Amino acid sequence: MIWQKPCVADFSILRGKDTLIVLDAAKGERTSIVYCGPDLPGATAEELVLLQTSQHVPGGPQQPIRASLLNPLGTGWSGSAGLLAHCARKDWAIDLRVASIDQTSDQQIEILTEDVNANLSVTHNLKVCAETGVLSASSTVTNTGTSAVQLEWCAPVCLPFDDRLTSLKTFSGKWADEFQTETIGRFRGTYLRENKAGRTSHSDFPGLFAGTQTTGETSGLAAGFHIGWSGNSRVRLDTGQDGHTFLQMGELLFPGELELGRSYTTPTFFGCWSRDGYGDVSRRLHHYLKDSVLKQRPKSRLVHYNTWEAVYFDHSEARLLDLAEKAAAVGAERFVLDDGWFGGRRSDQAGLGDWRVSSEIYPGGLHPIVNRVRELGMEFGLWFEPEMVNPDSDLYRAHPDWVLGIGGTDPIPSRHQLTLDLTKHQVTNYLFETISALIRDYKIDYIKWDMNRDTQHPGSDGRAVMHQQTNALYALLDRFRTAHPNTEIESCSSGGARADYGILRYTDRIWTSDNNDARRRHQIMRGASHFFPLKVLGNHVGPKKCHITGRMFSMEFRAASAIFGHMGMELDLADETAEERATLAAAIALHKQHRGLIHDGAYYRIETPDFLMAQSCVEPGKTAALSSCALLDMHPSTIPPRLRFAGLAPDKNYRTRMVWPQHNPSQSSPSIIEEADLTGEGFIASGSALMGHGMQLPLTHPDTCLIFHSETVND
Repeated sequence: MIWQKPCVADFSILRGKDTLIVLDAAKGERTSIVYCGPDLPGATAEELVLLQTSQHVPGGPQQPIRASLLNPLGTGWSGSAGLLAHCARKDWAIDLRVASIDQTSDQQIEILTEDVNANLSVTHNLKVCAETGVLSASSTVTNTGTSAVQLEWCAPVCLPFDDRLTSLKTFSGKWADEFQTETIGRFRGTYLRENKAGRTSHSDFPGLFAGTQTTGETSGLAAGFHIGWSGNSRVRLDTGQDGHTFLQMGELLFPGELELGRSYTTPTFFGCWSRDGYGDVSRRLHHYLKDSVLKQRPKSRLVHYNTWEAVYFDHSEARLLDLAEKAAAVGAERFVLDDGWFGGRRSDQAGLGDWRVSSEIYPGGLHPIVNRVRELGMEFGLWFEPEMVNPDSDLYRAHPDWVLGIGGTDPIPSRHQLTLDLTKHQVTNYLFETISALIRDYKIDYIKWDMNRDTQHPGSDGRAVMHQQTNALYALLDRFRTAHPNTEIESCSSGGARADYGILRYTDRIWTSDNNDARRRHQIMRGASHFFPLKVLGNHVGPKKCHITGRMFSMEFRAASAIFGHMGMELDLADETAEERATLAAAIALHKQHRGLIHDGAYYRIETPDFLMAQSCVEPGKTAALSSCALLDMHPSTIPPRLRFAGLAPDKNYRTRMVWPQHNPSQSSPSIIEEADLTGEGFIASGSALMGHGMQLPLTHPDTCLIFHSETVND
């Protein structure tokens, strides 16, 4: 018997840049995604449905069981359900049918589905960005009955996964080593990644890239997916016995965490597809985040000087004033006073929560430092860790009931601190009022908002509250943004443990990692660049000896490694020689000269052997590019490989110069540097030659970074 094509009364089609989403959304029926992926010019919804007609499976059900937007159990779906809920252990087999469809444009649709027997409705919102093709999806579950409903899991969408995408690129890591990529083959069964850290985490970033076995940075079918949520998360990819694969990403809920009195809205899921490789997926995501997620700021991203690795907790007014002078001299535009300025905070064991300036260290308050910083032409930023408290603090002694925990169990300290319960209004009111007073008093331009621990016991009044805690964080950040719209906020969490599109709705940048090792930083930044544009990724010049790895690097290499990103410094400038400070000043000047290109250009990861790391930022009109190539280890051959540039216009001619380092780093002469006059007038070549043939790299020592500027010339 031939399996019958489902009876379909209506289709809805969404289109964005090179992207097509086709939904089978007939009123009274279950709704499903017929197709999602790169656009199919000329294809009709009817033929797509016909082309996926399948046969009856011997031993299988006698009626078609079609995939739907959430694949709830009531449909007979035997795979992983995207919605799990029950009412006192009844009405657990939910079957959602379309009640209404509201499509306002080719880019947006809202579909209301309901199960009248279970007294549940789900509003599905799907949008496709016209400029980027990025899909954003969320679902709102509403309890239409009078009894409480226990919600265990709800994905924004159960997304059909193209069967050609057999290579998965995942993102994991640890503290000081975030965004490490691992490529695995998709397999029959389940790929599952769960994060219960109470933040995005160092180890389980909620994102996934996928491609074919031959997909690269510039060619091949590719896709990228992310759940924009700063709490617990789940990434699940299921390939069933029929060979069909579905992707779910969403908020991981603890047992009993969410009881639906009324409604629950999932975090937003983001998806993107391209036929032009992983790099094009990243550029679309970057464009989307910059235009649709980040708050627009009128000024450039300022170069930071952060005090942490210069002074740690050893604060003194005189020392900080000297650092401010030296920071301004090398080109810093913002001075950020890190941990150690408040209360009894002489170490990480005390003082968190007591947000008042230490009269012991700063008898005149921070005004002498703030005033001098502004006289030097810099903005002033200040470090906070609002969600945390030390047991050894005045705040905890006064309010021990303000921390998260499980009744009858002592809370687990981490880094000598506990997590405040943001679900209590008196806690968020205290934080808002005390920190706002400091913002007003010192006219703070920038807040470094830190969070230095996982949340192991996210309980309040006997219930799990990680969902409420995360939303309370968002509400508090939004409150600050509304009250202090000109104060920028950085999301730091022991480095990059809270980095996602959810937190970036309320903040301006991410502290990518606590690891300022110049060599390792190239790899961390490359991994993060899959989802985040360089303008939101803090990237600092560290001290000669990295306090994480113990390795030592020249200022030339340290400075070059920080140019591509939101540049800053985190070192004791008094420990650097005059020559090293001059080198640093030159690198900062180079960053400022090309800051617009770095932050707003199209970003390309250039494919190289593992011992090299190369990248390029290209002006939108392809009239200019800034490219870097770092030698991270010895190369196996006597002569290094060629650098093949990326993102240029093949039919345009470019003049290319080496703009870093300031001297010729080649180990012998003559090299391409002399022959092509790279440190002088440079050479002219077509974009086609630069990308297809490439440029021979000079023989240099490891831990050398070359930066090239290319700009179009008249024919």
